[in-house]
This record gives sequence, C-alpha cells and structure tokens, in this order.
Amino acid sequence: MLFLASQAADLENISLLNAGIVAVLGYALVFVGLIALMVVVIALGKVFSRKEKKSRQAPAPVEPAAEAPAPVVSDAAPGTAGQLKLYDTPPKTAAMIMAIVADTTGKPLNELRFISIKEVK
Repeated sequence: MLFLASQAADLENISLLNAGIVAVLGYALVFVGLIALMVVVIALGKVFSRKEKKSRQAPAPVEPAAEAPAPVVSDAAPGTAGQLKLYDTPPKTAAMIMAIVADTTGKPLNELRFISIKEVK
C-alpha cells in the first residue's frame, strides 16, 4: 500500500514503461468486461430460445375448421361512383390527383365522381 501511495504521488513524472503497463492493464480490464458481457448475452439468448422452442413444440390441439362461407361478390364497393378511365396516366398519379381534389374541395373521396383522367401534353 505504501508503494502505491508513493507511485500515485509521482504521476507527473511517470516513466514510459509504467505508463505502458497502466494502459495495457486498463485495456485488458475493459476487454475482460466486454467478454463477460458477451457471455451473459449469449447465455440469455440460448435460455430464451430454448423456452421459445418448448412453447412451439407443444401446439394447441387442432379442431376441424368449419367450412368458410362463400365470398359475396358485388358489382361495386359501397361508396364508389363507377368506373374510372385513365388516358396516358399511371394509376399512382391518378390516385394522387383524386386525393388532391378531395382535399381541396373538402369532400370525402367517396362523394366525388371521377369519370376520366387524361394527361395533357
């Protein structure tokens, strides 16, 4: 203890060898801590993956599924206003134009009727 106290008092005039030893010991301590943390994380990962595998291996009893009802096919969805014809306009651009018009007029999109959209060149 006396040796450490005398060395600590002389930190201004530390030799290159002593500085190197202190640096290497500091780096070693940091790497040992990182390795210990890595081991803990890997161990916890394995524990949780085993628990997950066990829960997957015991599936619930499968009951016979009831027959699904046939889907109802209608001509148009409620709130639609018929077909839209696009002339030289991609569908994405047409959707953006319709959204802009609905926002500008302040009306919901299903209350507006678009007959056709044509790009003017």
